[in-house]
Amino acid sequence: MSAIFHAGISGARGRMGRAVSTVLDEREDVVVAARFDRGETPDLSLCDVVIDFSTPEASVELARACAERGGPALVIGSTGLTPEQETDIHKASEKIAIVRSGNFSLGVNILIGLVEHAAQRLDPRDWDIEVLEAHHRKKADAPSGTALMLGEAAANGRGEDLADVRAAPWDGITGERTPGRIGFASLRAGGIIGEHTVLFASEDETLTLSHSAIDRSLFARGAVAAAAWVRSRKPGLYDMQDVLGFRQA
Repeated sequence: MSAIFHAGISGARGRMGRAVSTVLDEREDVVVAARFDRGETPDLSLCDVVIDFSTPEASVELARACAERGGPALVIGSTGLTPEQETDIHKASEKIAIVRSGNFSLGVNILIGLVEHAAQRLDPRDWDIEVLEAHHRKKADAPSGTALMLGEAAANGRGEDLADVRAAPWDGITGERTPGRIGFASLRAGGIIGEHTVLFASEDETLTLSHSAIDRSLFARGAVAAAAWVRSRKPGLYDMQDVLGFRQA
C-alpha cells in the first residue's frame, strides 16, 4: 500500500467536491484533513495536497495562500479562468506543485492526443474542424474547459495558436466558412455530465472522435490520482499528460 497522505477538498459542497469526497473516503491511503468552500478558512498545514473544484476566483485565492506558505500542493479543476487568473496560477506554481486540468478523465486525455494527430494529417484547406460539447444546465462557462483543450489540441496539430484560428459562433448571416478555422458549439440541458465530439469534415467524408462521461466519479478518480502524484513533486505547473506519463519529464 502507498504511504498515507492527507488531502483537503476545496468546493466540498459542490457536485465535483462531493464526488471527490466519496472517492477519497473509499481509499485506505488517504485521510481527508479538510473540507471547505469559498469564504471558509481551512487549516492548510493539515494537508499534503488540496483538490480544488470551486470557482476561478476561489482557485486563485487558494493558490496564492498555498504559495505564500510553501504548500500544500494543489490539484485545480476549476474552469473558465481569465488570462489574468491563469497567470496568477502560473505564478503560484513557482512556489508549489500544481496539477491544472480542464478534465481529469483518462479517456478525454487520450482523445486529446488523437485529435492532435488527426489535425496534423488532415489538410486545413480541405478539412473543417468543429468541437461540440454538452453539459448540465448549471454549468456556468462555455465552451467547456475540455472543449477548449480539444480545440487547442487541434490547433497545435496544425501548428497554430487557437486564439488565431478560433471561429466566432455561428449565428445569423455569417457568410461562407473561412478555411482553417476551428468552431465550437455548446449545449446546456438537464443533468448531462459531459459529452465532447470533435468533427473533422471534408467535402466527401467526415471523421468523428468523441467521448461520453457516464458517471461523474470518473473525473473525481482522475483528480485523486493527480493528487497522489503531485503531492511529492517539485514546484511547477503540470497537467494530466504529466500525471499519466504521456509526457516525458
